[in-house]
Amino acid sequence: MVPPGKKPAGETSNSNKKCKRYFNEHWKEEFTWLEFDYERKLMFCIECRQALVKNKHGKAENAFTVGTDNFQRHALLRHVTSGAHRQALAVNREQLAFETRVHGHPELRSVIKVEVNPAKVAILTTVYWMAKEEIPDEKCSSLLDFQKFNLCQALLASEHSEYYHPSSVREMQAAIAKVLHNEDRHRIKASPFVGLVVDETVDILEHRSLAMFTTTVSPCNGQTSATFLGSFELPTGEASTVAGKVGEVMRSFGIPTMKITWLSADSASLVAERLSGVGTALTSLCPLLMEMHCLSHGSSLLPAESIVSIEYLQKYETTVDAVYRLYSSFRGGSNGLQELQSVLDLCEIDLGSPKAIHWTSIFPAVEAIDSSWPTLVLLLESEAERSPVARGLCEELKKFQFVAFTKILLDVLPIFQKLSRFFQIEDFDLSILKPIISATATTLQAQKSTSGQNLQEFLNELNEHPRDDREGESRLYYKGVELANCSKVHLKHFERLKESYLESVRGNLLDRFPSSILEAISSFSAIFNPKCYPQSLEDIGSYGVSELNFLLQAYSRVVVSERALSDFPLFKRIVFSLSQLSFKDLCIKLVYSNSEMHELFPDFAVLAAIALALPLGSVLTEKISRGRELLKRGRSRRAKDEGLSNLMKIAIDGPAINEFDFALAIEYYESMRESGFIVAQVK
Repeated sequence: MVPPGKKPAGETSNSNKKCKRYFNEHWKEEFTWLEFDYERKLMFCIECRQALVKNKHGKAENAFTVGTDNFQRHALLRHVTSGAHRQALAVNREQLAFETRVHGHPELRSVIKVEVNPAKVAILTTVYWMAKEEIPDEKCSSLLDFQKFNLCQALLASEHSEYYHPSSVREMQAAIAKVLHNEDRHRIKASPFVGLVVDETVDILEHRSLAMFTTTVSPCNGQTSATFLGSFELPTGEASTVAGKVGEVMRSFGIPTMKITWLSADSASLVAERLSGVGTALTSLCPLLMEMHCLSHGSSLLPAESIVSIEYLQKYETTVDAVYRLYSSFRGGSNGLQELQSVLDLCEIDLGSPKAIHWTSIFPAVEAIDSSWPTLVLLLESEAERSPVARGLCEELKKFQFVAFTKILLDVLPIFQKLSRFFQIEDFDLSILKPIISATATTLQAQKSTSGQNLQEFLNELNEHPRDDREGESRLYYKGVELANCSKVHLKHFERLKESYLESVRGNLLDRFPSSILEAISSFSAIFNPKCYPQSLEDIGSYGVSELNFLLQAYSRVVVSERALSDFPLFKRIVFSLSQLSFKDLCIKLVYSNSEMHELFPDFAVLAAIALALPLGSVLTEKISRGRELLKRGRSRRAKDEGLSNLMKIAIDGPAINEFDFALAIEYYESMRESGFIVAQVK
């Protein structure tokens, strides 16, 4: 008996299977290109039959163009990922674009060819690969010649348009980036909500630019994506300049203001600007916006204004900077000084960069200064007579305040290093964010009155010797070196420095994570993290009510509060039964548009989508870091950042080369060249 919804296979078979299988009608819903011939009992691919694209064996057909009775789902999956099927989709798309373009212009039908020229594809794949591998544009010509030498048939056998010349690499990159940005627009349009990340960079001429990223959520499967939107020049100005540029980019990508739920600034200067109006300006545009400025590797703990306000901080960073510049290339036998060079390599610090290096935020750099301090002092003393610079640095390093402040940094920086790592975890447990921030702030507050471990050990190791010339005062020695500026006045001054520094760091931390943000994150975790729920079903009655009310009030524009409160008891019972799921897993279940939970709990699905759009995770962190590297290297090769954003887009977001739609890129490129040619003729 044939099972319901299935059809028996035909007598002949090209599936080479021993057991009889049947066609499943439900496959048509999953694979929209699939059709079934009920008389011949064979499956076909509509796209491949329409395109009749030659496969890699050079034949005009494949199993899905002649018909197959290999009724297995994995056969369909193999076909949908095959090169023949992807090429068919590309040709059909180009045919559709062609028909749209020539509509009303029948004379063009004899001129424009639908077939994709293999030589054009070969050239664009070369340009694409060069961008992914960061190979300079000027190498394109030699790479094409090299491929011809290796008998690349596409380049040898076919003639290509004069448009496809190595001098047009940047135009080709623009066309490739346009394909990727179109996918971004579709992704953003489909996503219920969007998170924004902005990262400021400064070039050698102190021109500012803004790199922008988005986090989106797919309603088809609930998965999140981090996308690079581009690098944009930022005019010198106030906070409104940043807000204006963000708004401009949002409009160009068609991002509705109601979709923007999160903003994260990934540089200290932008965090400082937030306090002077960026957040306010953007919130007036985006009513659902909340700001959470995560700590990333290499960013300063303090905004620039705070460093200036704490007088000694700037002096300390200047001293450390001078030491690294003087001895980072030291080739002597001292391991202590070789450690300085190792730090530059490990932390990828570029001493030639125009951007200020925030040494007080780089733990390995401070650690190296501390461990090599005795060696540095001895070496500087030996050079003091010959070098005024060495004499000045030696005097500064021997001061009590320099050594003691280094110890404070050794107590503070590891705390923030751990905090930074939390935000780079892909499935970050949001329930621990509020306790971590609270514990960090408490620790910093406590260190104001009681010294941290490193500072306390330093104070205990000091050897005190009475001064013969000044009664009541002592000489302080550390590791055999007499420290300078150890009077009671100097010690009191250091205590004030310690308190002001710790308070500034603590205040900056709380500015990055305001109480309202911590409350929102904590509430999301309480509602959507099954592991936070009570252990007993009897205890969930009143659980999460206050947290849900907080979220319903914060997002009242996009949820129906009465319905959500009514659904909450059942929602909690279901979540309790799904205790094996993580926070992210449950949110994905809710956001997935075809899931039962999505239909049962529409308001919780909305809140879950907002939570998933949070700009967190290792993928986003890696893309931001990659963007910074590309921008730094690209600016040294290209004048005025010309086309650099397109190059960065391909390198950061471009898929594997066999997954990219080169046919569409060719169409865009030729359209751009044609319009450029027409404009040139008009001029």
